[in-house]
This record gives sequence, C-alpha cells and structure tokens, in this order.
Amino acid sequence: MEDLYLGKTNYKVIGQRPIRHDGADKVTGKAIYTADLQLPNMAHGKLIRSPHAHAKIKRIDVSQALAVPGVLAVVTADDFPDLAEKIAMMGEAGAVNLQHLAGNCLAKDKVLYKGHAVAAVAAINTHVAEEAAKKIVVEYEPLPSVTWVLDAMKPDAPILHDDLRTDELGQKGDKPTNVSVHIAFEQGNPAEGFKQAEIIVEREFRTASVHQGYIEPHAAVAMWNEDGRLKIWTATQGSFTCRQQTAELLQIPVSQVLVVPCEIGGGFGGKIAVYLEPVAALLSRKCGRPVKMTMQRAEVFEGTGPTPGSYMRVKLGAKKDGTLVAGEAWLAYDCGAFPGGMIGPGSMCVFSCYDIPHARVDGYDVLNNKPKVQAYRAPGSTQAAFATEQVIDELALQLKLDPIEIRLKNAAKEGTRRVDGPVYPRIGFIETLEAARNSEHWKSPLTGKNRGRGIASGFWFNIGGASSCSASVMEDGTVSLIEGSTDIGGTRTSIAMQLAETLGITSDDVRPQVADTDSVGYTFLTGGSRVTFATGLAAYKLGLDLQAQMRDRAARLWKCSVDEVQVEDGTYSYKDQKLTFKELAAKLAQSALEPVVGRSSVNPEGSTNGFATHIADVEVDPETGKVTILRYTAIQDAGKAIHPSYVEGQMQGGAVQGIGWAMNEEYFFDKNDQMRNASFLDYRMPTCLDVPMIETIIVEVPNPGHPFGVRGVGEAPIVPPPAAMANAIQRATGIRFTDLPMSPPKVWKALQK
Repeated sequence: MEDLYLGKTNYKVIGQRPIRHDGADKVTGKAIYTADLQLPNMAHGKLIRSPHAHAKIKRIDVSQALAVPGVLAVVTADDFPDLAEKIAMMGEAGAVNLQHLAGNCLAKDKVLYKGHAVAAVAAINTHVAEEAAKKIVVEYEPLPSVTWVLDAMKPDAPILHDDLRTDELGQKGDKPTNVSVHIAFEQGNPAEGFKQAEIIVEREFRTASVHQGYIEPHAAVAMWNEDGRLKIWTATQGSFTCRQQTAELLQIPVSQVLVVPCEIGGGFGGKIAVYLEPVAALLSRKCGRPVKMTMQRAEVFEGTGPTPGSYMRVKLGAKKDGTLVAGEAWLAYDCGAFPGGMIGPGSMCVFSCYDIPHARVDGYDVLNNKPKVQAYRAPGSTQAAFATEQVIDELALQLKLDPIEIRLKNAAKEGTRRVDGPVYPRIGFIETLEAARNSEHWKSPLTGKNRGRGIASGFWFNIGGASSCSASVMEDGTVSLIEGSTDIGGTRTSIAMQLAETLGITSDDVRPQVADTDSVGYTFLTGGSRVTFATGLAAYKLGLDLQAQMRDRAARLWKCSVDEVQVEDGTYSYKDQKLTFKELAAKLAQSALEPVVGRSSVNPEGSTNGFATHIADVEVDPETGKVTILRYTAIQDAGKAIHPSYVEGQMQGGAVQGIGWAMNEEYFFDKNDQMRNASFLDYRMPTCLDVPMIETIIVEVPNPGHPFGVRGVGEAPIVPPPAAMANAIQRATGIRFTDLPMSPPKVWKALQK
C-alpha cells in the first residue's frame, strides 16, 4: 500500500465530526426499515415453530390451515429443492452446507431446538396468517436433548445429526458425534516451556449464550415475479451475501435475485445468515404476491443465532519477573444445531495479545440443542479473553506485579508470532496499555469498602474483503456516491469523508447512498470491522479516479497536457489559472465535455489488527450481590479515527454490551431445555441506569495497509469488559468469578461462602 499512502497529518475532513448524512431521516422517522414497506396486494407470512428442543417430525398436516378464509399458501421444508450433498462457496464466508442452511430456515425430518421453524403460511393479513399457523398440525416424537457444551461431548449424549463425524486435525472420525471439528495450534514446545516456568496458574471458565440484542427484529419482503426474477427487501448486514444464500437455497442463478437493503436497526453479526428471506420467497412464488414476514421478539431469541456457550481451561507459566514462557488453552464452544461455530476465531484470539514462545491451543466445535450460533462482535474472542485475562491477572497478584506492567512486559508487538501462525505488522497494543497507565482514571485513587479496579485487554482481527463503489460529479460540484456496504454505525459518513478528503471537498458535498445488488459492484458484508477500512479504501481509489478525470477535463479546457495540471487540496491549477473542484465542475457542465463518472473496487487481504484495553471500577453490595460500576474507561487503537464521534460510539456501545454479557445476560434453559427468558422483560440487558458514562481514549497507531492509516474499530470494544469486570470484582471481594454472567444471585452466594 506504500504507493497509495498519503503521509499527511493535516487533514481537512478526516478527524472532524460532521453531522451524519442519514441523521435527519433517522431522527424524524423518515428512514425506511423493512417493516415499513408496503407493496400493492402484499400478503403476510407467519412461521410455526417447534415446542420441543429435539424431536422427530412424524407428520405435517396443513389442510386445516389452507381451509382458513384468506390463506394464500403454506410451505414446508419439502418446498425447498433437493440440497443433499450440496456445498456452496460463499466468497469470503467460505464453504456452506446448503442442507444445513435450509434446515435452519425450515426443519426437515427433525427439529433441533425450541423455536426451530417448521412451516410457514401466507395470508391476506397478519391476523389471518397467525390464526392459520395455529391450525398446522405437526406430529412430533420427542427425543432427549442437551444444551450444555460438555454434556454434548459425552459418549452417551443425544446425537443431533447421525451422519456427522468429527473432523479432527484433517482426519474424519468413524462414529456419530456432536463434535464437528477439533482444531489445534501450536508453536514452540509447550511441555519444555512449562518446565522453565517458575509459577503456573491454571483455571477453568464457563460462559452462557447471549444474544446480540438488536432493537429491530428480523424482517423481509419477497416478491417473486412472473418473469422468474426474485426481489427481496430486507434488514441484512450483507445484501450480496443474502443474495447468494437465497439463490443457492432456491437453486436459481444469482442474476435472478435482486436484494434491496433497507435501513437496519442493529445487527452486531446476527443479521448475516438468512432466516425469513428464502421462506418468504417460496410463499411468494406459491401465492403470486409479495410476502412480508416479521419476527416477534421471542422468535428472535429462540429462532436466530446467539453467541456460543463455552467451557475453557487456560494455563499460563511465567518466570518470577512476570515473563510468560508457556501457555495452554482447551476450548469447547457450542455451535448450536448445525456445524460451523466460532471456535476458529476463539482459538486464534485466546493468546493473541501476548508474546508466548511456547503455546498450544485445542478447540472443539460442539453441536447441541440450541439455535445455530451466529457472530456477535468479535465472535469467540470475548469468551477467550474472559479466561486469559483473568489468568494474567492472577499471575500479577501472585507475583505482586502491577497488572499493566505484566501486560506491557509480554505485550504482542510488531514481529510477534501468534500461536496460529501470523506475524504481526505494526500494531498498537503497547500504546493502549501505555494510554491506560497514563490515564487520569488509572492514576486516580479508589477508596472505600468493597471496591475494586480491574483491567483487561482484547484483540480482534478486523478483516478486509471485497468492496466496490462508484460516483458521479454533479454540475454544482457535489458528488453522488454509490456504495454497497449496509450502514449500521454511520459508515455512509465515514466512507464519504474519505472520498471528500481525497478530492479536497467537504463531506457535505458528498451524497452517499447504499445501493441494491444490481446497482453497485460486489461488496462483502458489513461485519468484521471492515467497512471504514475496505470500503473506505475503495472510496479513496474512487477519489483518485475522479481526480484524474477532473485533471483531464481541466487540461482540455485549458488546452494543456494533463501533466501540467496541478492539484492541491481540491484546487486545480495551470500557470496562473485556478479553479476549485466546484468551479471546475460548473465549467464542465457548461462545456461540451463528457460527465465525470468514476468507479473502483478493492479486495484487501489480511487483518488490520485491533487492540483494546479497558479499566473498570466497581463496588459490590455484600447484602445483595449487586455490582455497581463506578467508572469505566475504554482505550483502543483506531489507526486513524476518521470520525472520532463514531469511533467513540463504537467503543462505548461495545463496552456496554460486554458489561451486559458480564453481569446479567444469558440464555436460561429449564430442565426440558426450553428457554425461559425470551423477552426483553426477562432477558436482562443494561440500561442507562446500570452503567456510567463510558469514558474513551482513542489511540492512533496508523495501519500501514491503508492510505489514511485506518483500522477497524467495531468489534474489539466488546472483548475486554467481562474480564475487566471480573478482575475488578476480585479486587473488591477477594473472590475470582470464573462463570458468566456474574449476576447478583451468583455473587451473593459466593460472598456467603
């Protein structure tokens, strides 16, 4: 990327805090979300879901539902094409078993979790659809179920898929199992490393499943036209990913599917997989009308993808001065009803913050009777950090070392090799620790009974991936920008700002739009903290394209060579003639010169490597077990903060979600493996009454792989909070909590002992 690097620090747009381009529509309610969409002659769809955690489907009788006046169509898994043995490559997302993907949309032969969708009905309105859905008769044969990851690994555990064999280090097992994958990473000689250690700490940790908690439920509208074209409006994090998944499930060409991404009310990784889209499409094809489907909140909890529950065992060995010499981690993450969970990134992240010469990680992807897991902000890393950061903290306590100093002594830096192989380029982990040590928060005294201060760090890769955008220059000097990254956290503006900086105009002079899949080149999903980095890089290259065309037009106006036209901060000049970008655009409109239209596409590989360090002050009430957060600071390396307010917002939002994960949130199952808290009334998420203002410190260590030094920022903030809270509670109570959540009943019981 050296050829693109600007090497500037005196930016005019980047680092400023302009009002977001979509702000007015969002705050006035004019923004169009999927549930707002109304089409002529539109039908409404409703799913029927399994009441059992595990059962054979003996029979489905839809006759009574079809007899209800106003019912237009009913579909079951039999309406999908035959997908047996079909594997599809989903671009950067890798290979996907289509039978599993379809089976998660509508169950075939067996239901694998409470809330598993079984059939769907379309009717003239949602009330008729609900009434008809209740009349679909499903005969089940209940089977034993399992929801805890270690129980699912036992030899006598109920088996979810009779044809599943463990892929163990590249070798397939010979008997049915719930363990889909065993992966291992190793460097050095761990056995020798532990012999060199003068102190060893080993602990076990458990975490419950939690949900992303996005405020907008899943929704989709599908219209299958008579000409064979399928049009979908949906709340998705990736319109092209949605297009490909839907096309593959329905076995039609991607060119026959058009996906229009509506505004999205949060996703955090949970709105990548399709749930409603192919079902609504099948209903639409049957009834000949557009079909809208919207989930209720209980359906979101029970029928979409939470995080993995996990069991982890982490062992670290160190010298007496705190130098780490060896590490071992054994991780088992559940993946829910179908293979393909978050054990891969979890295993890569467990030791990612530290330089450990001798290390081994074993990771297991385990099926159980819970919804198929999906990504949730740095998927797999939060659980891993909860374990490792507490063991680091315990080493610091036993060795009487400052918790920041022990981290600084072992911090990963440029040239450090992760246990899974990659060697870090220039990264900013040490700088986040130094910023924490120098912060007013860390230097301030914490006094009083039952109070403690904890610190923890975390890592996320931050991916690249394909992005495309195009633009045209208007006669008034504004630029119409078309891009394909759905906007969850203000990325319209962060991308527009990078284009504006490149062109030397203001961000208000760029009009960004998120386009449908027919209107812009392929763009990978909004996830992996990739958009401001990768789509921003595309915007930068687009700016260079527009700038080159503007120079060409200026040269033709001034009757000189292109090389004689100079450009600086958006002003074009030749000898004593000068025109600003706006003035030149107006001149072009008045001349016979062709319009300026540009485009770009990129596919940057590798990670931008994001590190965060958080500080938490807490007070524990010994009479109730309630933990009050007194103060909280999030520090993170953003590379270069394009829009500091958005960076701070990501840091604060991730911290609050991580605090919820730490203190209250969990999927609570009864003895029949039924989720008993599938509503926001019972699923306890933090509110403004539970957290203080999250203080933020942005560190900027430029990423050498981006012209402005950008690193992704959306995911690393959720990684440190559970460990930071646990370390703070340990300092306050002397008790180390190794299970999440650390809810008041758990804390109270531990204090009574």
